Order: sequence, then structure tokens, then C-alpha cells
Amino acid sequence: MAQQSSTDALARAIAVMTHLRGPGGCPWDAEQTHVSLTKYAIEEAYEVAEAAEIGDDAALEEELGDLLLQVLFHAEIARERGAFTLEDVAATLVEKLTRRHPHVFAGEKAATPEEVEQNWDAIKHAEKPRSHPLEGIPHLPALARAQKVLSRARKAGLLASVEPLAPADTPTPAGGGALPTPADGAAEPASSETIGAELLALVQRAQSLGIDAEQSLRYATRDLEAKLDLPPRA
Repeated sequence: MAQQSSTDALARAIAVMTHLRGPGGCPWDAEQTHVSLTKYAIEEAYEVAEAAEIGDDAALEEELGDLLLQVLFHAEIARERGAFTLEDVAATLVEKLTRRHPHVFAGEKAATPEEVEQNWDAIKHAEKPRSHPLEGIPHLPALARAQKVLSRARKAGLLASVEPLAPADTPTPAGGGALPTPADGAAEPASSETIGAELLALVQRAQSLGIDAEQSLRYATRDLEAKLDLPPRA
């Protein structure tokens, strides 16, 4: 079978989505809303991440298609409402990418990834000014939200205004699996692997105590936000 151009393939995908939502299409697809589809977009994003992490190209291709389906779904629902179209989504994206890459499109300089990130943050802040550095953080899973809060707070120099964050003494959880500690008090360099093992051990400890680790971290992050004088999100 001859390979389709990207334009032809996308046009077919849009046509299929329109048919599924239209008369004679699929009853389930026809009744979906932006809100009802939210959970699927989140699930598909995680499946894309998993396929990328394990290096499975076939799975990644399929999962990217599933994620694209969510974009097509939302764009079709918006088109039906007269709000915007997929073409509008693409045009907005092109304009944003061009505006936020002045080192590529406007002759400015950014020699390192760090400089690119700094410029991106500055441009984004100019576009969407915040009254507080933690304002506008979305409702993420607890760990992702904690990382976002800490990252913004650190960049804004806010962490110096609260007591240093430090874990409490942690006894060995029931059933084994104690938190990893350096042998004989030696300073073991932190790595992705050791941090991952520590996080996993903390989750195991929480389970052994009947505690929801996700909820616990969410509450701890809310407490930090309160100390930084920003009302936490519900």
C-alpha cells in the first residue's frame, strides 16, 4: 500500500472523527464532551510516556495516534460549538512556537539549553503575568505537582522563607524494604536509581501503615504552598 502524505493522513483522520460524531456515527463518540474526555487524554499521555521510556517504536507510534485522537476529538467538539477548529489549534501552536523561539526566528541569541529555558520562561511570564510564582499550576498528580511547586519556588527564591524541607525519621516498614541509606554513614552520591528506590520504599512504608502516599504528598505540598502565602488549590 502506498504511503500517504502527512496531509492526506491527517485529513482522513479528521474526516473519520467528524463521521463518528455525526449522523449515522457512533453513539458513544457522539455523546462525549470536553469534560468526559479529560481522563482519556491523561491516560493516553501516560501510555505515550511508557512507550517512550521502554523504547518500543511500534507502541509509541500507536500511543501517539491515541493521543492524537484526543486532540481530534476535542477539536471536533469545539468546531461543532463554533468555538475553534483543528486548524485554529495548529495556527495558535505555530504562532506560539515562533514567538517563544526568538533565537531561531528573530535573530536573538541562546547558546545553551539553559538559556533557551530562561528565555522561554521570561516570554511565557510576559504573556501570562502571575501575581505569585506558584499561581496557575495545574491539577497534576501529587509527585508532578510537588516537583512543579518546588521548581517554581526555588527559581523565585521562596524556599529560603520556610524551614528547610527534610524527611522525618523513618523506621523500617512492615515486611522489609527499609529506606536505602548509605552504608556505614558514607555519603552515597544520589542518582536517578537511588532516588527512585527511596521513593518506592516510601510508598511501601505508607502502604504498610495504611496511608495513601499520593494523598499524603498532596497534603504536604498544600502545606508548603500555605507557608509560601499562596492559597492551595482544591
